[in-house]
Amino acid sequence: MLLALLTALLLAGLLNVFGQRPQTSTADSETASLKVYSPKSLRSGLFFESRFTIEAHREIENATLVLDPGWLEGMTLNTLEPSPIGETNRDGRIALELGRVPAGTTHRFFLHFQVNPTNVGRREQDVELHDGETPLLRLDRTVTIWP
Repeated sequence: MLLALLTALLLAGLLNVFGQRPQTSTADSETASLKVYSPKSLRSGLFFESRFTIEAHREIENATLVLDPGWLEGMTLNTLEPSPIGETNRDGRIALELGRVPAGTTHRFFLHFQVNPTNVGRREQDVELHDGETPLLRLDRTVTIWP
């Protein structure tokens, strides 16, 4: 019985049940598309990276990523690359101003995190792409954090 339980636990780890392997989430509009490449399942203490790719179908004068609090709650943000032009609070969500993205170009933005050791549970990690204050698209995500 104990051997079967241990085997099941190891198999679940191999199948990425407990996290780390990134997945791509996408959203599209007439103005732009957004891809988020990030794990949807994590373990406490884990270092991980999230990549945001904005493809502008039309010019975006002031591309701004607006992240739900779940991106930072119980996480340590180690670095942002390339550095945003500005950061602000929008109704409890962090807004990262990335600047102009000309039509037909791609902007990639990276966040590097560590999951705090006491962080366990599910968090909303929705992302919105705005042009200044104007919402362009929304991507709904949830992350699960295992002990």
